[in-house]
Amino acid sequence: MRIVSLLPSATEIVCALGLGDRLVGVTHECDYPPFVKALPKVTRTLIPHDASSAEIDALVRERLKTAKALYSLDMPVLERLKPDLLVTQALCDVCAVAEAEVTAAACSLPGRPRVVNLEPVRLSEVFDCLRLVGAAAGVPDRAEQVIAGLQARVDAVAERSRLIADPPAGVLLEWIDPPFGCGHWSPELVRMAGGVEAVGREGLASQTTAWERVREVDPEWLMVALCGFDAARTLQDMPILATYPGYADLKCVRADRVFVTDGNAYFSRPGPRLVDSLEILAHALHPTVHPLPPGLTAALRWRPGAGR
Repeated sequence: MRIVSLLPSATEIVCALGLGDRLVGVTHECDYPPFVKALPKVTRTLIPHDASSAEIDALVRERLKTAKALYSLDMPVLERLKPDLLVTQALCDVCAVAEAEVTAAACSLPGRPRVVNLEPVRLSEVFDCLRLVGAAAGVPDRAEQVIAGLQARVDAVAERSRLIADPPAGVLLEWIDPPFGCGHWSPELVRMAGGVEAVGREGLASQTTAWERVREVDPEWLMVALCGFDAARTLQDMPILATYPGYADLKCVRADRVFVTDGNAYFSRPGPRLVDSLEILAHALHPTVHPLPPGLTAALRWRPGAGR
C-alpha cells in the first residue's frame, strides 16, 4: 500500500502505526518523525514564509470568506506517486488542502485511491482516527496496541491530577495577534492536567478572544501554544502580548506563571503527540505532582525581555 498524508498529524498517525515505510508523500509542513522531511511534498502554501502573525490572521480570514484553503495540491507530484490511500482532514477550513480538492484529485488519479478524512475534536476522537487509519491500512490490531499505550499515559496523568484539590484557572492561547482562546481537545487536556480552562470550551472551535475577556478572568496561569509556530517563533510574538492593557497586572504574570511551548509540534496537531502535550502542560501547572517524562522539553517560563 502506498500512502500519502495531507496533514502533519496524519503523517504522525501513519508513522505511529509502524507504516512509515509505506508513506510515499507528505505535505510541505510535515516534519515528524524527522525522516519524513526527505519525502516528496504534495502541497504548496499561499502564506509567505516571512508573514507576521497579523498578516497570517488576515490571510486566513480572507480565505474563510471565499471558502478556499491556504494550501493546494501539487497534482503532477501526486500523480507520479500513485497513492492507494490519501489521509486528509475536514476539520479546519483553511489549515490544510480543501476537502473538495482532495476528493476531486482522488477521482482523477489512476486507480482512484481511498480517501480517509480525519475530523477529531476531542482526544478520544484522535484515538478513533488511529483506529480508522489502522483499519484502512490493514493493521487494526497494531492500532489498538498503540492506543492502549497512549491511553495508559493519559490515565496516569489523570490519576495524579485527582490529588489536586483546587485546580488553578488559566488560559491557553493559540494565537496572540489577535488573541485566540483554545478549543477542540485543548480544554480537555487542561482539565486532565489538573487545571481549569477559563475561556475555551471542550469540543468547540477555538475563536478570537477579546483581550478584555482575558483580563476579566484574570488567569492564574497562561500557556501560549501558537498554532503552527514552534517555541522560538512564538517567543518573537510574546512582546506583543506584553503590550496589551493590564498584562503586567494579571495574576499569572505576577506569579511568574506565563509559559511558552511548541504549539506546532504539540497542541495544534491532533495526533499521538497530544499525549506529549498533556504531559508538558501537566508538568508546567503542577511540577511536583507531574514529573516530565524523559525526552520531552518543558514549557518555558516567560517574562518581557527574556525567555527561559
